[in-house]
Amino acid sequence: MALKDKDQLLALVSKAKEVLRNNDRGRHTVPSPILYPHQWLWDSCFIAIGLANYDIKRAQIEVLSLLSGQWQNGMLPSIILHNSFMHGTPGYDKHSRIWRSWLNPNAPDELETSGITQPPMLAQAIVKIGQKLSKQKRREWYKEVFPGLIKYHQWLYGERDPHSEGLVLLIHPWECGLDNSPPWMYELNDHLLPGWIRFLRFTHLDNVFEWFRSDNILALKNQRLTNVEALALFSVQRRIRRKNYDFNRIIDHSLFAIEDLTFNSILIRANSMIEEIAEFIDVKIPDNLKESFNKAKKALNDLWDEYSQEYFSRDFVSHKLLKQSSIAAFMPIYSGAISKDRVSRIIEALENEHRFGTPYPVPSVPLDSNWFDARRYWQGPTWINTNWLIIDGLKRYGFSEHAEALREASIELVKDNGFYEYFNPNNGDPLGINDFSWTAALTIDLILG
Repeated sequence: MALKDKDQLLALVSKAKEVLRNNDRGRHTVPSPILYPHQWLWDSCFIAIGLANYDIKRAQIEVLSLLSGQWQNGMLPSIILHNSFMHGTPGYDKHSRIWRSWLNPNAPDELETSGITQPPMLAQAIVKIGQKLSKQKRREWYKEVFPGLIKYHQWLYGERDPHSEGLVLLIHPWECGLDNSPPWMYELNDHLLPGWIRFLRFTHLDNVFEWFRSDNILALKNQRLTNVEALALFSVQRRIRRKNYDFNRIIDHSLFAIEDLTFNSILIRANSMIEEIAEFIDVKIPDNLKESFNKAKKALNDLWDEYSQEYFSRDFVSHKLLKQSSIAAFMPIYSGAISKDRVSRIIEALENEHRFGTPYPVPSVPLDSNWFDARRYWQGPTWINTNWLIIDGLKRYGFSEHAEALREASIELVKDNGFYEYFNPNNGDPLGINDFSWTAALTIDLILG
């Protein structure tokens, strides 16, 4: 492996820093200035993780920028639309017209945002920064951000776990971060697709929608969501907006109420880091939240299917497992809440060349799935952020060789193909948008972290 060449690695780090500089907007970093011109929640958390390796102050600013968009009820929105008040005019930006966050009284007055959340990577970013600080500076940092962090988790369990079962539910595929992942798309296509979209699909009139899609112009059409998927996700977003992002109104007639495996695995890991932060700064976690933390660890194992030897997301209402395999199957390793024996069994799928053991791992959908498409967004391509999560979990469970092999494969993939959004797991071809921020940031962390 060329990874033993220190000069090559440092050159790759230098190029990654340049990507982040070019995407830096002062107090936040955009994922891509062309396709993603605002601040996304888990993108910025991954970016802060990378920045923490060489620019602590800038990493802190990235996190504080996220907290500036926090709603009064504690929600951290998936997107902060920093340019939406240009010239003092609400709705100036097209994303603002789509979201209209001002419809909900909890939304911030000075910023416009989306009306939903995204995977809760904030605690990980905060701790990563803290690890690079002296004890005194770490204490100051944790005290500064802890109120917003704890408020976010209180909102998650207070609003999104209405039966106090330990697992939070999501109301839109965009919240899980893996937008068109098979479990969500299976539910959508087989049960929840609106009649008018079914008609467009049947008549192929959905192709007209391509003229209005910037992602299909900027990236090849066969690398993005299908027109039907994109229309359906926007339709769900409009339904939520019509309810003014009021959860009680949304959940009564919700198209989606899914206990997502990826989201809950990340949340459980974040809970454990909140406990570490609280102990370090000698602050008591509220009893009800502590109880939710404990329930969550136990509840995650309810998502295990013994026959398949795999974890799945679950329908909130029926408690039926959504048995569509995806990269989510590995996220419980990141959670740290499952047994080492289970991790060993999950790793078998990681090594199976008929499933996830591709030449350029780890594919977002296994090769033996009917959903697998090596080029289409979250239905096959390899992503650096999910690799990073798996690597982190494997290291903490003591599977050092597996973690190192995946780390080297991930770095090599970027070194050979560039800082792309995602990659073909069969041949490593770059896909999506180039100069993608979290790919650059996490490459830095994989090398320097």
